[in-house]
Amino acid sequence: MAEILVYVDHVDGAVRKPTLELLTLARRLGEPVAVALGNGAADTAAVLAEHGAVKVLTADAVEFAEYLVVPKVEALQAAYEAVSPAAVLVPSSAEGKEIAARLAVRIGSGIITDAVDLEAGAEGPVATQSAFAASFTTKSRVSKGTPVITVKPNSAPVEAAPAAGAVETLAVSFSEKATGTKVTSRTPRESTGRPELTEAAIVVSGGRGVNGAENFAIIEALADSLGAAVGASRAAVDAGWYPHSNQVGQTGKSVSPQLYIASGISGAIQHRAGMQTSKTIVAINKDAEAPIFDLVDYGVVGDLFDVVPQLTDEVKARKG
Repeated sequence: MAEILVYVDHVDGAVRKPTLELLTLARRLGEPVAVALGNGAADTAAVLAEHGAVKVLTADAVEFAEYLVVPKVEALQAAYEAVSPAAVLVPSSAEGKEIAARLAVRIGSGIITDAVDLEAGAEGPVATQSAFAASFTTKSRVSKGTPVITVKPNSAPVEAAPAAGAVETLAVSFSEKATGTKVTSRTPRESTGRPELTEAAIVVSGGRGVNGAENFAIIEALADSLGAAVGASRAAVDAGWYPHSNQVGQTGKSVSPQLYIASGISGAIQHRAGMQTSKTIVAINKDAEAPIFDLVDYGVVGDLFDVVPQLTDEVKARKG
């Protein structure tokens, strides 16, 4: 059976959820071979094996931490040359897409980004994507070289499928290009205790209808009751009510959770482009003609200041 290379996104050995989703997709195409790089890489093996990795290639070097993405690209290229996989899968983060693009150029292959599903095809993996602000769904395959595909978070379930997970050390030699751009400082992001926006299974977002930064406490309360991430529309961010890092939309982040709750968001195309691939969409808006209602699975016409607190109380009651 063909081997599928999976790039591992981890933090000091803690594997992030999108990688486990990639392993689920990789098993549809062949046998997953995971590539874990940097500090704690060897510590990822047990989790990766539990979720289907037949082999785990690990490498650690100061270059992975001290320089930008090129050392990781060169390591992934070394893994590609060692394995000769049928495809390379990478999480669709900002860094992941840069790594994938650089790898595709180096190995002379086509690339597909932001896939939301993968299936085996007669001529190679077939990727499903959302196009033109999610107005269309397309199916594509790479026609040249080994497919390099980045996949959006929440595109597949995390499924346990115990495999051998044999750990092998990956030999990597770095070129001068790898050390061309040095990281001079890092500032840890303040933790809110909530899930990462692009990886969350549930996202609760607020828009212009929230009518002020102080009122986002209502959105946060609902999110916390659901164990969800908090998002915001561009209008709310531009007004200074919520940080840009939480913006969902064409000029913000793209999310694809199992449940997306839009409160006080009209549904302009700019916002829809960042959340239309959500599995279930719920909108709360007092304007029955708001464009968001053309998109949703469930809509509530009402004042969010009445509806959202009631929903929060109901969630807490059912959980308690």
